[in-house]
Amino acid sequence: MPLATSQLEQKDIRPAAGWPRTAGDVATGRDAAPDAGTLSPWHEGELALQLHAGVAGKMDAVGRRAIRDHLIEQHRLFYPQLPFIVLGSVDRSGDAWATVRAGWPGFLSTPDAHHLDVALPRDPMDPADAGMEDGHGIALLGIELHTRRRNRLNGLIHRTTSQGFGVAVEQSFGNCPRYIRPREFSFVGDPALPSPADRAAFPRLEGRAAEMVGTADTLFVASYVTGDDGRHRPDVSHRGGGRGFVRIDADGGLTIPDYSGNRFFNTLGNIIVNPRAGLVFIDFETGDLLQMTGDATVILEARETAGVPGAERLLRFQPHRIFYRAHALPLRWINLPNSKENI
Repeated sequence: MPLATSQLEQKDIRPAAGWPRTAGDVATGRDAAPDAGTLSPWHEGELALQLHAGVAGKMDAVGRRAIRDHLIEQHRLFYPQLPFIVLGSVDRSGDAWATVRAGWPGFLSTPDAHHLDVALPRDPMDPADAGMEDGHGIALLGIELHTRRRNRLNGLIHRTTSQGFGVAVEQSFGNCPRYIRPREFSFVGDPALPSPADRAAFPRLEGRAAEMVGTADTLFVASYVTGDDGRHRPDVSHRGGGRGFVRIDADGGLTIPDYSGNRFFNTLGNIIVNPRAGLVFIDFETGDLLQMTGDATVILEARETAGVPGAERLLRFQPHRIFYRAHALPLRWINLPNSKENI
């Protein structure tokens, strides 16, 4: 059945009492008072889906090993070689936005294992930029399409200039490489120059916006939860499939298949707790971006997923605001030979 914030109370996915739980509780199914020394690495939405999938005990151990509060050496070397970064943020109205920003390799740097510096100027044409203020939570996905290497990084912005910001690392972890279509990039412009100073707002998914969704094989999803301290903690993730894998529904919403992955359930777990989400689609041939923010719902019911080959779950998204930005990126990509074999 569909899952949303209030549906954490549904009998089949309700997290056990005594949140967060200890490692032993997850493994055995017991409820107990939290142990401050061995708290679960997962929040209630992530654990709810792991319990539903029958992998909570396994993922407790995986999470403690894989989710770090720092960048390991290979990721400190990885980020500076990237020509673009995927970002997730939350604006002052609580809307989630995903975006893609480009720069000459080296625009991302790591002065130490606990910090990432991002040399990107403010961009008023990018709706995600409004959520990138000093003290805000930020999500980053470093992804190298031609090698399918990737790393997720969530943290806290420190900004003293309009020309960039630093990120204090709170979480760093791997992302599933499946459904990442290998592509080779090239620059067609100077990423140091401002992006085109225009954008078009669409009232619904139609015309060029519908075309980009209907032909996409890749998108990125921003989602977030809000901590007890009131701070939004965003995350941004990759979704991929065959060309046209995202369906535009009759009501103007989107249905996105969720295929087998690493079972972290970061995105879907966030959405169970908080339905607000943002999507970004890239036209890899033109550098156009399509960004939207709205509400999402997780669908688990077998009769719903049965009509979507390979899908284990579905993500339904209803856009509230839609922006199209032509030639927003100074990058173009070409598919690598035999790349369909990886989808």
